[in-house]
Amino acid sequence: MEENMMKRIDKTMERLQAHNMAAYYVETKEEVVPLLKTLMKEGETVTHGGSVTLGECGVTEMLNSGDYNYLDRSKAQTPEEIEEIYRKAYFADTYLTSANAVTESGLLYNVDGNSNRVSAILYGPKQVVFICGYNKIVKDLDEAVMRLKTVAAPRNTKRLGCETYCAKEGECLALGRDASYMCDGCKSPQRICCNYVVSARQRQKDRLKVIIVGEELGY
Repeated sequence: MEENMMKRIDKTMERLQAHNMAAYYVETKEEVVPLLKTLMKEGETVTHGGSVTLGECGVTEMLNSGDYNYLDRSKAQTPEEIEEIYRKAYFADTYLTSANAVTESGLLYNVDGNSNRVSAILYGPKQVVFICGYNKIVKDLDEAVMRLKTVAAPRNTKRLGCETYCAKEGECLALGRDASYMCDGCKSPQRICCNYVVSARQRQKDRLKVIIVGEELGY
């Protein structure tokens, strides 16, 4: 890890903690699961949002171990069953996810289409644990918006097979407008950028926990 990057990580963690969020650092993705096991109890109810990062870190394998009451939406057979899991997530002990961006000032930036993920981040689960590669760290919210429109949204829509402008062109059609363009985008019914959430200082100390990994992970 380069010295400048490590300084950015340290600064980001300090600011997250100042905002009443717990912050952790591990050098490699292989260290994520052992750390998670210290933050979760066997038998508790756990679920997660859609995340490439969780798969890269072996988290879904851990949840399938039988040690947890895993609400696994991939096992749902119908849209109604998926919806039921989304609703049960609000009563989970732990909700696992990643962030679209983490600012150096300690803000979490998340954008969602269906919005089950961002709603669980805001309220419901007893704790929310974010797993973020260092590539998710940005200078400020302007960079967070840019990251979403040029990296996270295009790659995720392509992965999900969505018929959107960014999936085809690799960037949002709203690029190049003034600061008000944060919420601008295409009119596709498959658009994944519908609700925008910034998590700042928290009332409930350490409900939000952020694990920063010293590797590039996810989108």
